[in-house]
Amino acid sequence: MTASNLLNTVQIANFVADGLLVFDELVPDNINQQVMRELDENQIQGRAGVAGQYLSELWSNSQGIGAMLRLPAVQGIIKSLVGPNSLYDHHAAHRVPARHKEGQFWHVDAIIDVRTHFDIQLFYFPHDTPREMGGTLFLPGSHFRRAHEFDISRYQNFRGQLPIVCKAGTLVAGHHGLWHCAQPNHTDAMRYMIKVRINPTVRQKLLWDTSDLNNPEVSNILSRNHRWYGDDDRLEVCNRIKLWRFLIDDDSFDVNYWLTRIENQPA
Repeated sequence: MTASNLLNTVQIANFVADGLLVFDELVPDNINQQVMRELDENQIQGRAGVAGQYLSELWSNSQGIGAMLRLPAVQGIIKSLVGPNSLYDHHAAHRVPARHKEGQFWHVDAIIDVRTHFDIQLFYFPHDTPREMGGTLFLPGSHFRRAHEFDISRYQNFRGQLPIVCKAGTLVAGHHGLWHCAQPNHTDAMRYMIKVRINPTVRQKLLWDTSDLNNPEVSNILSRNHRWYGDDDRLEVCNRIKLWRFLIDDDSFDVNYWLTRIENQPA
């Protein structure tokens, strides 16, 4: 794995702030076509791995989903966020029929999870997905809002929600706590999407290309206000500072003195 395949510090900071990164048209079309064939022939869901198995052991002969996961760029994303020797957790292979008018409720794919360590979920869109086809709707900045599965299903729309409108081969890497939901498919074509959840086996510390570690833009990124949470923006920034300290292994890092002032306890 070369530094050119790894994410940089600015990208990791955006992941910490937003809970996701979008990589447009990352996967070549020959793999996209193979993935949809494998979905149609049940070669993905029918060959599921066992939770806790090394991800590298799965789909070794696949020219679709396996080839996608083996791409150097995809390996760079995985290693930058969860590290080497990552584990397979589960996957979901979605085929949403044409004119499917039902969407999902907002949800989180986990029980309440208070770890600082995090899993990632790769959402992979193997074909062009216009807005009328639905795709997945994400809520940037929601990953620190601990929720249990469908406890958030009463909500409908949020300021700043992000529908994935994309070209074929787009990949979204999301924090396991990110709120999301599938949308109705109003087109005459089948919609495909695959999601793979991946667990770390190492301490998630400085796993990316750190040549820009001291980039001054990091503080601005971590201060981003998504606005849908009202006046809680400072609480969100504090959560991001805590995760950033964990990732760079530096408990002195701060943004605008937010954590330092509340940690001030003179003896």
